[in-house]
Amino acid sequence: MLLKTQTAPASTSESIRKATGNIPPLWPLKANVAVNPFLGSNRATLSETSKSFAGYTGHSLLMPRAWFADKLKSGEILDEDIEAAIETAADGTGLTPDGVRARLDAPEALPERAATLLDLAAEHTRLNLSAIMSERITAWASNYFDEGQALWYLFDKGRAWPSWRSFALDDLSPEILGLDGFARFADKLPESATDFVEAACSELGLPPAAAESYFTQLLLELGGWSQLGRYRHWTAGQAGEDDMIVGDLLAIRLAWELYAYRTFKEKIALAWTRACRRRLKSMESIRLDPLDEVLQLSLDHAAQRRLARTLADQPEETATAGRPGVQAAFCIDVRSEVFRRALESVDESVETLGFAGFFGLGVDHQAFASDVHEKRLPVLLSPALQSCETDHENAAKDRAKRYRARAVRAWGRFKLAAVSSFAFVESAGPIYISKLILGSLGIKAGRTETPPLPNMDPSVSLQSRTEAAETILRAMSLTSNFAHLVLMIGHGADVRNNPHASALQCGACGGYAGDVNARLLAGLLNDADVRAGLRDRGIEIPADTHFVGGLHDTTSDRVTLYDDQPSAAHAKQIEAARGLLETAGVRARSERSPRLPRSTGPRSVLKRGRSWSQTRPEWGLAGCSAFIAAPRARTAGSNLAGRSFLHSYDWREDKDFRVLELILTAPVVVASWISLQYYGSTVAPAFFGAGNKLLHNVVGGVGVLEGNGGPLRSGLPIQSVNDGRNAMHEPVRLSVCIEAPREAISEVLDAHPDVKALFDNRWLHLFAMNDAGELAWRYAGDGHWRPGFTGAQAGDLAA
Repeated sequence: MLLKTQTAPASTSESIRKATGNIPPLWPLKANVAVNPFLGSNRATLSETSKSFAGYTGHSLLMPRAWFADKLKSGEILDEDIEAAIETAADGTGLTPDGVRARLDAPEALPERAATLLDLAAEHTRLNLSAIMSERITAWASNYFDEGQALWYLFDKGRAWPSWRSFALDDLSPEILGLDGFARFADKLPESATDFVEAACSELGLPPAAAESYFTQLLLELGGWSQLGRYRHWTAGQAGEDDMIVGDLLAIRLAWELYAYRTFKEKIALAWTRACRRRLKSMESIRLDPLDEVLQLSLDHAAQRRLARTLADQPEETATAGRPGVQAAFCIDVRSEVFRRALESVDESVETLGFAGFFGLGVDHQAFASDVHEKRLPVLLSPALQSCETDHENAAKDRAKRYRARAVRAWGRFKLAAVSSFAFVESAGPIYISKLILGSLGIKAGRTETPPLPNMDPSVSLQSRTEAAETILRAMSLTSNFAHLVLMIGHGADVRNNPHASALQCGACGGYAGDVNARLLAGLLNDADVRAGLRDRGIEIPADTHFVGGLHDTTSDRVTLYDDQPSAAHAKQIEAARGLLETAGVRARSERSPRLPRSTGPRSVLKRGRSWSQTRPEWGLAGCSAFIAAPRARTAGSNLAGRSFLHSYDWREDKDFRVLELILTAPVVVASWISLQYYGSTVAPAFFGAGNKLLHNVVGGVGVLEGNGGPLRSGLPIQSVNDGRNAMHEPVRLSVCIEAPREAISEVLDAHPDVKALFDNRWLHLFAMNDAGELAWRYAGDGHWRPGFTGAQAGDLAA
């Protein structure tokens, strides 16, 4: 999203390609995963990106200075935090902590938003042209992108550009609203979107060097529609194909610009020429105030200082003799940190581990009696395995479930149909009174039967299955000292009446729950042939070790175990484990309850997800601030308050640092997307947030509108990051803390420039931990390290 000065004008097609890269993808609601809204800006800093963003929108990507002033007054940010920030980003500028405090009353100096042709034309008419454009494009796009919600289609979907032209030709709303001749204008546009953009840029006299900036701004103004197009472009790229839909969407938005130019040319031509000059000038000289970066870095440093103190306060490690009673591997999601700590406090013989949520099994999964392909893996990857759910009474149950689904769909369409909707409400409305009451009280939980057993595609060879098992076990540093019972626990969220429900599921599982992956892995590790293959690879799983998959419901903190391969020898242990998990759930709910609005205690937490009227069933990943990859001994006993991703990693077992490379390039990147999505939804909710849940209308089954119009909204609802008065997510940049040699970390970063850029430009912070659990070294960028929180300083923190 950064404006770059170009040494030579780029072609129009190249400018379109670059502008497309500046737009983050938006996954549909059914798999609404977290996305870094600043995806195209990893080669720039946050401050630089904020200035560019202000040129597009007039808004900053930083919290207001008054907000930082409150943090300083409350003591959350100390002078030492400001001094560290100045040393990092403003050394030699003369800034001091007192100087920073003195300037907090001054408003942030933002560049003036670049004017579009609709802006200039609106000055000469009483019409809100931008609002009309947004409303009419949404009228078309909500049907074009529809995934089954609409009862009928208005036009052929085909390519987006001809589809919109056909729609615009028959759409009388612009004419009724005062835009004379708009339909005739749309009818005469070229059939090729690329040809149109070329011709329009020439007619508008747009300087080639300003094209990327202008195109990016137009796409941003389309909100979630351009992001949904970027999603289709992204997924097409993963399949080795090319989808030009973002270029088509740009052409559609540019058509409105050209209409405004032709209609008001005599009045706005000179102003447009000046606007283009200002756009070029702003690109060439983006003036950055070091104060803004210092304030954000001070906030980040304060969070790191508190993390270092928490780790320094850790009780002394107590060695456990022999095998653990139970081992439980959880997804690294920050919500599992609370539950893991609670479970360990219930029974000291329990050992917990953390591993990326899809458990290393990237599968294309089909649920029972479903034709939908669920990609249960990080969206950055493509599935290499296939799985499906089977049932012993498959044929009969399959037919029954499909008939039931068809009946539900038919009933739903009848209720919404134009000929029956009003009559239906009047006649059948009273029948739903009891259902509404039970739903609002969270009493009725719906169907609770255990999902059928997931099975991996039988065509996967034994060698492939053995290699996958070895990779997974080594990645979670679980290669010896196996317990009698090992639990593989994914996570999901059981919520009702929530369009953004998938955002509370497992991001590493593509916005689905993690139970399928966990159950598949348990079955894989229970396979005798796989165990024999692992033995030859140096991993001996004892014959008396049994693996069980499970699902942690993060809303209620209940864990369900699926003993898909029953073992009579482990029946009592499994039942005992269920008791431990239930007790741990009570403790976890007791810890979470005070932070949840209107919660009356741990029992009330159980019902929040089942209540269709609950706008804040849980806080999701709000508050996430750290990623720690180290042995559990470094964090066991430390209250990390559900703010840290915890990945089990022992670099001493990682001989060639392949696991380190995997961690930095996969789970760290996924965690950064989550962190930056929460950041964007907090600092710029109007652009990177989904708005108010109470006003949401689901459109096309793909996203939401806030109200009955405007652009498609992306990001997180305000209720996910704010309690109604205060931000519940502190907008800090994620601190990645890895216990490994600095040289090894640097080598991995050098091999992956895109990941390295995230740290070099401070979108993420990086620390190398020592074996005392201290954040000993801070990555300073470009392969350099400087001392972090160590030695006497750590002792002072602990004191």
